[in-house]
Amino acid sequence: MSWASRFRLLQYTKASLWIVPLLGLVLGALLAEWAVSVDTTRFPAGWRYSASTASGVLTAIVGAMIALLGFVVTIGVLVVQQATGTLSPRYMRLWYRDRLQKAVLATFTGTFSFSFALLRTIESDSVPDLGVTLAGAAVSVSLLLLLVYLNRFTHNLRPVAIADLVGRMGTRVLVRGEATILGASTRAGDPALPTDGGPVVHVRSERGGVIQAFHPERLTALAARHDCVLVVTRLVGDYVAPGAVVVEVHGGASTPDPRQVTGLIAFGSERTIEQDPAFAVRVLVDIAVRALSPAVNDPTTAVQVLNHIEAFLHAVGNAGLHDRYVLGDRHGTPRLVVQGRDWEDYLQLAVTEIREYGTSSVQICRRLNALLEGLLTAVPAASRPAVDTELALLQEAVDRAYTDPTRRTLARTPDPQGIGARRRPS
Repeated sequence: MSWASRFRLLQYTKASLWIVPLLGLVLGALLAEWAVSVDTTRFPAGWRYSASTASGVLTAIVGAMIALLGFVVTIGVLVVQQATGTLSPRYMRLWYRDRLQKAVLATFTGTFSFSFALLRTIESDSVPDLGVTLAGAAVSVSLLLLLVYLNRFTHNLRPVAIADLVGRMGTRVLVRGEATILGASTRAGDPALPTDGGPVVHVRSERGGVIQAFHPERLTALAARHDCVLVVTRLVGDYVAPGAVVVEVHGGASTPDPRQVTGLIAFGSERTIEQDPAFAVRVLVDIAVRALSPAVNDPTTAVQVLNHIEAFLHAVGNAGLHDRYVLGDRHGTPRLVVQGRDWEDYLQLAVTEIREYGTSSVQICRRLNALLEGLLTAVPAASRPAVDTELALLQEAVDRAYTDPTRRTLARTPDPQGIGARRRPS
């Protein structure tokens, strides 16, 4: 199995809502067999059960677990409806991975199979006292997890909570990816192609799809073995049609097997956040744009999302990103060229659509002004021209939208809260 296939399998496992509950189902049955095998008659009288009592208790537990499973599934359906309708369909890929939700489902299925397996061992003169007691304890744990689950999703399904979660995930991926790429770069950002002008072989995608991730270390090692340079022509997150060029092989004593190359690049049906911090910004912008739609008309939510977008942009602005990275082998010889997103790419992604859809809101104009002016003082000098360009575009949009001088001045005033905290002279 290639690395790309393993990556896709891992992604499927992370997003699956049935694998962990299935493990809980099997584990519950195995624990029931263990409880019966170690059961003794040395329990205190208060912890012993008659056959009818044990049967009734276990039967009630089996029915309750099935009902609770249906309740959690109903909540999941409601979450899907809310997320796709008022937040962003892209967020669902992150929600499917929630570990607490899988733990709740696994506990319910495990308690169900544990209790059901114990039922067949009950006889008039033989009752698994230990198993019945453990089944009661499992019900208590299940109820506690259910309350935690309800509390979490009651609070964490608010747009601002989701924006905070997605923003932090994007920042972690950015920092981790920056350390990986820059740590192996020989000449980060060097626009010159490190090749001797030899033959160029094109490696084409077989299945096509969105590039979800690639393995830079193994691609570098593969290029070193064949003494060539591999140039990845697409960004992580790009859609590649079947048969399109995805890697160029420059020079080298031999040409690597195309299947080895594509086996180190994972394709899928949609973007993931593993190596794509821009996907987090995409989700944040989607939430803000939905809030600005005429059907919702909630600019305050968009302002709250902009708070987290600003925090992410501060991290990007100081990361020293480039649009190309040259990675070398252990001897420092350039072996792999990968495309990257630079500061301007992230900035445009973060503010363009919100500016276009939110210009009619004074609150959004003021918040964007404060965001961009704050970036001017926070990012290095080389990154400021892109911020100046976005500020100019924002002023032009305000001038077009507000013909009245008083309202135009109001919309141009930077305000970190949108409305209510304009800056005053010190």
